[in-house]
Amino acid sequence: MDVRSKIWIEVEGKPVFGSGRETLLKSIDKLGSINKAAKDINVSYRKALSYIQSMEERLGSRLVKRQTGGFHGGGAVLTNEAKDFLRKFEQLEDGIHEMLDKKFLEVFGNRKNKR
Repeated sequence: MDVRSKIWIEVEGKPVFGSGRETLLKSIDKLGSINKAAKDINVSYRKALSYIQSMEERLGSRLVKRQTGGFHGGGAVLTNEAKDFLRKFEQLEDGIHEMLDKKFLEVFGNRKNKR
């Protein structure tokens, strides 16, 4: 048996950040493009852009620097604020998972799945 949880951050009851948006930002960081990142995580470009805009608006800071296409092509990079936010979110997730694992063992003991 394992315990699972989902963590997300809201501002005034509206979602700001969770695992899907974390995956989007990490993909942008890796691929250097919102369009490529959207394809990578199977969402439309429009949906990805909407996620970015809502995160930036609700957090009050720029997360992605965008450069439109053209002769040299476009691209996108994460800001230092975005990288810092990702790092903090990962720390939060790790801490929550540690607490859940500890509580799970406390409540259920060291039970193993038996077939």
